[in-house]
Amino acid sequence: MAGGWARDGAVSEQIEASISDELARMQAQKRPVGESLTHCAECEEPIPEKRRQALPGVKLCLDCQQDRDGTYQQRSGINRRGSKDSQLK
Repeated sequence: MAGGWARDGAVSEQIEASISDELARMQAQKRPVGESLTHCAECEEPIPEKRRQALPGVKLCLDCQQDRDGTYQQRSGINRRGSKDSQLK
């Protein structure tokens, strides 16, 4: 975070930039396209109609999607916009 002799509004700008970066990352994630499947592509269980309507192009049932989403993806813990001091911890 900005501090010390930073100009007025630097902290707010830094927060807004971080939020913008995260929104852009989330929007860049792949979303299903096309026709929804009636049965899960992995376990062959029926996909509920409400799920197919809510997510056009869905290919997995809720359980299989949760299993897939549950895989941990490590992200770097470095604040690239922060000062050098914040990276020395």
